[in-house]
This record gives sequence, C-alpha cells and structure tokens, in this order.
Amino acid sequence: MEICSKGLEVFLGGKQILRDLDVHIYNKEFVGIIGPNGSGKSTLLKCIYRTLKPKSGTIFIDNKNIEELPLKETAKKLAVVAQHNEMDFDFSVLDMILIGRTPHKKFLERDNYKDYEIALSSLEKVGMGSFKDRSYNSLSGGEKQRVILARALAQETECLILDEPTNHLDIKYQLQFMSIARNLDITIISAIHDLNIAALYCDKIYALKAGKVVNYGTPQEVLTEELIRDLYGVESDIIYNEETNSINISYKPF
Repeated sequence: MEICSKGLEVFLGGKQILRDLDVHIYNKEFVGIIGPNGSGKSTLLKCIYRTLKPKSGTIFIDNKNIEELPLKETAKKLAVVAQHNEMDFDFSVLDMILIGRTPHKKFLERDNYKDYEIALSSLEKVGMGSFKDRSYNSLSGGEKQRVILARALAQETECLILDEPTNHLDIKYQLQFMSIARNLDITIISAIHDLNIAALYCDKIYALKAGKVVNYGTPQEVLTEELIRDLYGVESDIIYNEETNSINISYKPF
C-alpha cells in the first residue's frame, strides 16, 4: 500500500501544527516519523487514520483521496497501535483481539469460526497464544502492547500505523515489539521517540520540526550530528557499524 499527503495544514487551538506537509510512503516500507515534542508527528498520523481532519491538503491511499473512502473501508486498510491502551472495562485477551475483526462484520453480526481462527493466529504471531483466556487488565505494559498489535493484525490490513507505541516499555519489549512489526511485510508508518530504535528498524525517516519536513531519507542520510543538534538541541556522535551497515547514536552530556 502507498500513502501520500499533499499540502497538509492542521490548526489545533488556534495554533498551526502542520505546515504544507508532504510525505510519500511506498509499498511495504517501514517509515519512521521523528522530531521533538510538538513537531507534529502524532498529528500527521491522526490525519492519516482519520481522527483529525486537516484544514487543507489531501491524503491519498493507493492514489485514492481518503475523504472519498467510507470510514469502514479505511479501517480495512489501516490498523493503528497507539501509545496508551488502557480500558475502563475488562475483556479477555481473545475478546480484545476479536475487536479487530469489526471492520469486516455487518452490524450486530456474530463472530464466526474464521474470526476466531484469525484472532488466535494473530496472538500466536506476537508470541501470546497461551494468554487468550487471561484478563487484559491483568497484563503488563509490554504484554498489553503485544495484544493491541495482535488486534491490529486481526484487522488484516495492508498498513500498520504505530503512534509512539513503545515509549513506556522496557528496552526488551521495545525491541521485541518493533521486531515483530518489522517482520510483517506490510507498509508501516511509526512515530518514534528513540532515534536508535528508528535507526535500527526504519527503511526511511521523515524528520519534522514545527510542522514541516526538514529532512527525509535512509537513517544514515537523515540521522546526522547536525540534524540531531538542530532538532533536539543536543550534541551527539554517530557511530557507523560496517558489518551491519547500521548506525548508533551516542549522546553527549550537557
């Protein structure tokens, strides 16, 4: 699936958040969105998954204007994993996963054998098949995020949107979560706080500042000492590993 935006402008509370923003995500790319707090990362993603409507500009999914698609049709194409997923009412893990089948159901249609088969398969993909009867609210933060990822997988979409899903997780669960997502072989767009995580998993990176794209390219092209200084106001060293063709960012203390 390809997703692109042209000329996005968003105002919230009288303040302009996105400014003439263009992005283009190609089929099966893992694209990271980076930038400091308030740069517009989550706002961009919310426009794509349609919880925010831009004041101007257009988003296209496979060359179709997103505004011309019914919301249910969008839910068949895009699945979302957000940063916080607390529930006021408790569900079993399996029931949480089955929620992901909703876009494929008619009004009040009951879950069938296929729905259960897909839900259980999604749980296995995230390594939580034995948790199906557990209470969702009894799980740890990392376990909950894997369940929400499984729910997204049960939607059977061609694109997964991750809105800083690992910020509050221990490093083990961050790496575990991102590795599972990386191996899905679908289009992934993720707002990422940790630049080393972005460098490790992303094919391409968009760097945002004050609602505008200031750089775009591979992690090696984008994550430079100069850009990190400009975006975040910190000094860093970029360490290149020839064996893995990857970079690691070492920050300097103030």
